[in-house]
Amino acid sequence: MDATFARAPDSSADAEVQADFAKYLCVLVSGFLENATVALVLHHASTRSAPEIAAYVENQLKHWTNPKAEKLCNLMGAFNREWGTKTTEYLVDERKASLNSLVALRHKVAHGESVSTSLSQVKAYRDSIYEVVEFIATLMGQ
Repeated sequence: MDATFARAPDSSADAEVQADFAKYLCVLVSGFLENATVALVLHHASTRSAPEIAAYVENQLKHWTNPKAEKLCNLMGAFNREWGTKTTEYLVDERKASLNSLVALRHKVAHGESVSTSLSQVKAYRDSIYEVVEFIATLMGQ
């Protein structure tokens, strides 16, 4: 993903090209959040529970998408109430807004709706998402 961001056009490039690239990067960052969260949860389940429990968790997360703040907090709270509380406390202000905005924007892009975003905005979303994923990893002891 970082390599793709590095190939993004600079501010002197055509505005339409920048906007198209921003949409593409939005989808990548949102997918990263989904995949990283699921990978962290599955790793936790596979290292701390019976294989049957890990298989159940994996099955339940097969279609876990669009992780807005509330959905992420609920997932963490389903494993441990304290994790849910800590995640809720962590996902405030800019982090919560970035996460929710990113997922909403990805949804619009995926469904062909008109969206307006910039490369700099998507880069800010990416930075916030990296922080959130690092927080979840630390919370789960990984």
